[in-house]
Amino acid sequence: MEQLLRVQNFNVSRDGFGAGEHQSLERPFGDADPGALFAWAGATASWPRRTDPGGSRGLDDYFTRDFAHNIGAEIMGRNKFGPQRGPWADHDWRGWWGDEPPFHTPVFVMTHHTRPSFTLSDTTFHFVDDDPAAVLAAAREAARGKDVRLGGGATTIREFLDADLVDTLHVAVSSVEIGSGARLWESPEELLDRFHQDVVPSPSGGVTHHLFWRR
Repeated sequence: MEQLLRVQNFNVSRDGFGAGEHQSLERPFGDADPGALFAWAGATASWPRRTDPGGSRGLDDYFTRDFAHNIGAEIMGRNKFGPQRGPWADHDWRGWWGDEPPFHTPVFVMTHHTRPSFTLSDTTFHFVDDDPAAVLAAAREAARGKDVRLGGGATTIREFLDADLVDTLHVAVSSVEIGSGARLWESPEELLDRFHQDVVPSPSGGVTHHLFWRR
């Protein structure tokens, strides 16, 4: 079976930004409020960081629950991995997620400043300086027949879109505005020359699910 490159549950604001400016250790999404962007997913029964019982079912929960289905590897940009820029000052930083990253697969971090791979729990991070096609080829090999998730951020997704490598996208568009930062699109209509699209409002309100698949 064909191994798909999938964008899943990627959140953007109404004006198309996946993150704001001024990213820092304390603010992974910069000036954007991740609580507002991810509110739809955080309210679901399947949200992995849920500490209280309950949570919503239905469409939003389906997307949250489906996040890891048939995923064998992830690709992300360096800014999703951490806030550092330029050469690594040291190798102590091991990502935002602590000792139990949520990926449970090999993860390929795209960066111009490579460093040795390391493993936390069942996630191994590889740091690669290569073009999107070569990184995708390595991720597909590591995925062992499963699909590859393109995790973001927005700049990295645009790189793969511009290289015509993305097969499917699920983008959750929040009702909030960010104004500046890392932008996925000015309008989702930019993708319609290469993708079919369905737009499904969430029953919970506050977010609209945009589903794209290659023509």
